[in-house]
Amino acid sequence: MLPTSSKIRSSSSSSTSRPNSKFPQYLRRIIKWQQMDIEYTFWQMLHLCTSPKVVYQHTKYHKQTKNQWARDDPAFIVICSLLLAVATLAYGAAYDHSTGHAVFVVISVLFSHFIVTGVVLATCCWFLTNTYLREEAPNSHVVEQRVEWLYAFDVHCNSFFPLFVMLYVVHYFMSPLLVAHGFIPILLSNLLFMVAASYYHYLNFLGYDVLPFLERTTFFLYPIGAVIVLSPILILSGFNPSRYFMNIYFSQRL
Repeated sequence: MLPTSSKIRSSSSSSTSRPNSKFPQYLRRIIKWQQMDIEYTFWQMLHLCTSPKVVYQHTKYHKQTKNQWARDDPAFIVICSLLLAVATLAYGAAYDHSTGHAVFVVISVLFSHFIVTGVVLATCCWFLTNTYLREEAPNSHVVEQRVEWLYAFDVHCNSFFPLFVMLYVVHYFMSPLLVAHGFIPILLSNLLFMVAASYYHYLNFLGYDVLPFLERTTFFLYPIGAVIVLSPILILSGFNPSRYFMNIYFSQRL
């Protein structure tokens, strides 16, 4: 006997709600360092900067073994947060006169740049993909698939890490040059921000393109065109993003 549509909807509903039921367990594992796969997390971080398609190939394997697209290990978020805090402290040591203000900047950057921004972007992409980019089921007997919110946040985290390397680590060592006056610092600073933003959106595209039930995922590449068009305008206008953001966050005027 063929399953009824009500059973199909029930199966789909339980499949969709499964990530939500695992969310409390996911949060509890954040404080259990011994349960995190640190070695695999660093492997992912390295390959996100060098071979990101390999990382998303492993995401397919994870789906086959765990029956969910999202990570069940919060190690990536924890390590990325720690690295972000250390990098921001380094900036504070170099460009801030107040220890208290430097600590405030670390907390502000950690929550605003990574967590809050990540939650907002992940929610927007989660809503967009589930509402507009899912393929229509060929018949009523196919279980409906949806993008998990945790997976959308994973995609943001994956995309954020190479951006962090470029705009926090590489930028830190180049900052004496980038914050200087003149055309060359303006040019280099804008190019660095352009590459970082473009790579972020490219990884965002890869993260959703790997899902077999989504279509028109090239939508996530469109912001790259806007970044490429905007960068020459900023260069010709004399805008230096490095000086702009450093003056916002740190007490030393540049």
